[in-house]
Amino acid sequence: MIAEGGASPPNSGGAEPEGVLRAKYLDYCSARVADILLLLSPDEMFVLAQDAAREAGVSEDLGYGRMVDLATGRVSRKLALPPFEVWIRDYKADPGQFDEYLMGLWESERPGSDDDDPS
Repeated sequence: MIAEGGASPPNSGGAEPEGVLRAKYLDYCSARVADILLLLSPDEMFVLAQDAAREAGVSEDLGYGRMVDLATGRVSRKLALPPFEVWIRDYKADPGQFDEYLMGLWESERPGSDDDDPS
């Protein structure tokens, strides 16, 4: 997509540093996993976490945080996410198609980001 004047729009993937692109990829993957987890009822989340615990050989009682960790790991492994190399090719071809999946977590990797400011 080219903006008026023939220049690439900001954040189009054309001149972004690899660190920013990797952060966007992780943001994309996180959003996809979160989308699945948010669709689950509490009962479905519990069953998923119990299955993941059995699969991992975890025998202790699971608190809520541990259940979410196990369910997240299970969804991440089962979800068909593209490898970085495939994602970056698709992102550079059409960054707009990923906008709805980026939660903004990647913005801390932007050059000049204020996240390093302790105030």
